[in-house]
Amino acid sequence: MITPLLPSPLARPLHGTASSRAIEQAALNMAAPHELMARAGLASARLALALAPCAKTIWIACGPGNNGGDGLVAARWLHGLGKQVQVSLIGDAALLPSDAAQALRQAQAAGVRICGELPADDQSFDLAIDALLGLGVSRAVEGSLGQAIAALNARLCPVLALDIPSGLSGDTGQAFGSLVVRAQHTLALLSLKPGLFTGSGRELAGRIWFDDLGVEASAPADAQLLGRDACTPWMQPRRHGQHKGSFGDVIVLGGAPGMGGAALLAARAAHAAGAGRVYLSLLDDAGGGLADPTRPELMTMAWRQALVADALQHRTVVCGCGGGSLVAQALPALLALSPRLVLDADALNAIAADASLQALLSQRMAKGMQSVLTPHPLEAARLLGCNTSDLQADRLAAADQLCRRYQCTVVLKGSGSVIASPECLTAINSSGNAALATAGTGDVLAGWLGGLWAQAPESGLAAAGAACHWHGLAADHGGHSLLRAADLIEAMFALRG
Repeated sequence: MITPLLPSPLARPLHGTASSRAIEQAALNMAAPHELMARAGLASARLALALAPCAKTIWIACGPGNNGGDGLVAARWLHGLGKQVQVSLIGDAALLPSDAAQALRQAQAAGVRICGELPADDQSFDLAIDALLGLGVSRAVEGSLGQAIAALNARLCPVLALDIPSGLSGDTGQAFGSLVVRAQHTLALLSLKPGLFTGSGRELAGRIWFDDLGVEASAPADAQLLGRDACTPWMQPRRHGQHKGSFGDVIVLGGAPGMGGAALLAARAAHAAGAGRVYLSLLDDAGGGLADPTRPELMTMAWRQALVADALQHRTVVCGCGGGSLVAQALPALLALSPRLVLDADALNAIAADASLQALLSQRMAKGMQSVLTPHPLEAARLLGCNTSDLQADRLAAADQLCRRYQCTVVLKGSGSVIASPECLTAINSSGNAALATAGTGDVLAGWLGGLWAQAPESGLAAAGAACHWHGLAADHGGHSLLRAADLIEAMFALRG
């Protein structure tokens, strides 16, 4: 059954190239000859019809492997339904694997037009299908296959990629080279690949659909796709006997001179997320007075007053939002004393520049204290001592390296945010879009995370996943219009139901 994804209502397993091939081989061993490809090709044809029901002309670019075989089966079905189908078979037909060779013979017998050349530049189609490579690529594409990718990208019609856009890594979400298919739709077959959901994958895959072909995965997941069910524990109605003390306290420490807005956004978000009490500790203020005249329920606490054990013992701390260089003065005490600590923005930059702070952070888990880091790619690269392009080349590996080095939970922000924690299954968030690409939305995420965590003190990893997904859901509900950070808080609050 073909299912649309993004955002996903439920968590789903993700399988990289090796485990996907293991699932495929196990399924082939259980199925009748050619049966699995028959299912994949039929599913591809069905989705093509659903996406372009009025299409008359369809071009299918088929490669020299089983992905091309899926395309040939789809071509036979579409041809049989009266569509004008043209297949470009790239590669030597005599070298096709047995399933794909059988698909070729059936398509030829059915009268499908098959040739080895690409369509003329001035030839128009209503739909194009990428069945060139799928997972069958591990390096930059060139030669005739590269020319076929360029031809697909040059078409004005929608492009449907089968399994994964050709030229894209199913493991990392990065293109192997400059030639990669830019699809408007992708039908993932048999398993969901991590690369579809992070890095460049979301942009290159377009809208993602899934058909497991009736096969239950036989290999353990390499990661999971985070769904709305991650938010469920925090969306339940509150019980009649609960009071503000039931939902924990948050201290937001940041806001160096000229940057108080970032800390204020985080404090507002923590309160909207449901924390019982929120204290704003500005680095340029001694405390006292109203923290926010528009939200008088927010309280203040002098930042030095916040750095003592009695103040920290039962509170969740969000540190770094607009902290500037002053935040480094607060970090030694916070890292040594805070049982639950969200580190964002300038707090991360300060740690990246100071080996002693790095040591304090990496020792916290062994002392029973929890830490969540929320870096964007540049901040994460500083923490790892690498450049941003290398980090982005494998976001899952980078998040895993960060969480192990610093013994904490990591939310590596970006397209398809990655949530990782030592000895836990890494997750990729399925919600969100570029509407979040505005100033202050990262501060909102950090504050919301702290607000959720305060309500469930033992659940730092769960709170991180829920906050990340909730943050993206607000953007998805608003379409692709830009979301200003203060408005984002209200949009997230409205999702509580």
